[in-house]
Amino acid sequence: MIALTLFDLVIRSIRKNIKHYYLYFFALIFSVVLYFVFATLQYDSAVVEQTGQSMNFASAFKVAGILLIIIAGIFIVYANAIFLKRRSREIGLYQLIGLNKGAVARLLIIENTILSAGALIIGIGVGMLVSRVFLLLLMKLVGYDGFIALSFSMAAVVQTAVVFIAIILLTTLQMLYTVHRNTLLGLFNADKKSENPKKPKTFLSAVLALLGIGLIIFGYWLSGNMIERNATFNMLAVLASIIFGTYLVFRVTISWLFYQVRARKKGHLGLNNSLSIASLMHRMKGNANSLTIITLLSAMTLTMLAGAYSLYYSSEKNPRVSMPFDFTFTNYLNEEELANGFAAELKAVGIDFKRAPVEAIDTGGLLDVSIPYWSEDYNVRPSFSFYVAEQLRAAGKNVQIPAKGSAISYDVNLHFEAKPEDFPTTLTIMENDIELPVQVIAVENDSVMDLNRGGSQMVVSQETFTELGKQLAKGGDSVSWLVIDTFQVPDDDQRAKASAIFMQDKYVGDEPAEYRMDYHTLYQNAIQTNGLLIFIAGFLGLVFLISTSSILYFKQMTEAEQEKSSYATLRHLGFTVKDIMRGIIRKQVFVFGLPLAIGLLHSVVMIKAVSFIFAADITLPTTIAMGLYSFIYLLFAFLTVGYYRKTVKAAL
Repeated sequence: MIALTLFDLVIRSIRKNIKHYYLYFFALIFSVVLYFVFATLQYDSAVVEQTGQSMNFASAFKVAGILLIIIAGIFIVYANAIFLKRRSREIGLYQLIGLNKGAVARLLIIENTILSAGALIIGIGVGMLVSRVFLLLLMKLVGYDGFIALSFSMAAVVQTAVVFIAIILLTTLQMLYTVHRNTLLGLFNADKKSENPKKPKTFLSAVLALLGIGLIIFGYWLSGNMIERNATFNMLAVLASIIFGTYLVFRVTISWLFYQVRARKKGHLGLNNSLSIASLMHRMKGNANSLTIITLLSAMTLTMLAGAYSLYYSSEKNPRVSMPFDFTFTNYLNEEELANGFAAELKAVGIDFKRAPVEAIDTGGLLDVSIPYWSEDYNVRPSFSFYVAEQLRAAGKNVQIPAKGSAISYDVNLHFEAKPEDFPTTLTIMENDIELPVQVIAVENDSVMDLNRGGSQMVVSQETFTELGKQLAKGGDSVSWLVIDTFQVPDDDQRAKASAIFMQDKYVGDEPAEYRMDYHTLYQNAIQTNGLLIFIAGFLGLVFLISTSSILYFKQMTEAEQEKSSYATLRHLGFTVKDIMRGIIRKQVFVFGLPLAIGLLHSVVMIKAVSFIFAADITLPTTIAMGLYSFIYLLFAFLTVGYYRKTVKAAL
């Protein structure tokens, strides 16, 4: 008889359990790779130098790194708990053959250390190889086309090692707790524990089941009818109703529906329903929490990914709403000479441009709408700027020319707050003793002049503008007449050169950047900000996706092993693998499909609720983001079905 050392037992245990650990090992490596990449980019001098002028990338990566630590830590601890429960009989056998609890704990700790150290080393090595790919992707997303060499960062290696050693120590404590707190009998019976579903109280269960669905519907309705002044309270109410409603759906509604199905069939479920509905009923209570969390995490991740991609997709449209013209100079700021000098410089370097003047009148007034800021219910009188439609069209802005005495509002905020039935309405211009009514026939989700000028923008015909000017000439000093010099540069490359000229001190002066910014600069800032956002959201989304999908996969692996004897019995009774798999596939459609479907529905509602911040149509980017997420998520469902198939085939 050969005496085995503790290390020999560790090696044998790893070999025996490798088929169960491979996906966990891969997920651990994946987490290390992503965290190391973020740490590397955080410390890389080239990244900081190229992007540090417009935003603090280091801080963004630091926040993303913290989130990655939290996600990876929770995932690893949760997955380790699943595997410890699955190996409880093995742990009990070690004690039964004479190993004390200390020796068993050391065996598990050595095994965990070997696996984790291997994952850490491989993860850092792979991270070093792929960091440049991620760097190039980031630079592409933020609009940088130059060459950047990635520098090796020992600080990133040390930081990654420290973080994952801390997580390994946490799982070590988890193993010590499992070994020392469980009895031998408890270890042998751990994988046999299952719920004994009780018949629900018909009336109470029906009420709670309908309440869960009702809360979700209410949350959806409220998300589309939020009042701006109570936005924080409404958002909290939306989150609370959707979260609690989702929990009730998984905890009560589905169980209640399953019992109705079983009662209708008088307990005769048949093979397919026995392998799906009956199996789920016996674990519904324990699975309610995890399915709720996975559903909500899926919804959050989908919303984050779709929102980030939509913002990036709108990076050209949103700045154009804020800056309809590439460059502007205003005569009441004594900028006429600056505009002439700017035009001369553009001509000197061969830049083609279009210059056109647009007249404007700035005044105050009240709109006859049921919105506090715009009506007399608000203690500050809003300001309005009137522009000539014919002049805007000559400058290149495609606007409608309203009839005499009427105006069209171009205001993103008003468009979001107002309702279609609010228009047409009356704008009353109020200056000293003068009150002039103007009919506002519509509101557009756009702007006709740079938003940094302030005031709600109204477009009127030349005739109406002239008449308003005559009437307001008696209004005193509070009325402003001005002419805005607008410049448009059609070519993108030439626009970038013109922007460099415009940002010279002689044109910008001492004014803050937000008050003197051109379209190209705003566009570049949007690309950098949204590029960084989608980069971080994409990788955080991948970690969320891999973590939640892996947890579902691990739980189903455990259930497959627990039900292996049932499959063997069915095979002995003459049922084929195909017969058994039909019921199992039904179960997986529920386990993977329902959280995904509800998560998609939640995220669609949330994206729709905040769609006003996107100037462009976000249907395409949202569909692409959700499609990619669903594809990767469903890959784990196919892996699970494949594992069940192997288990059923090996049952005999």
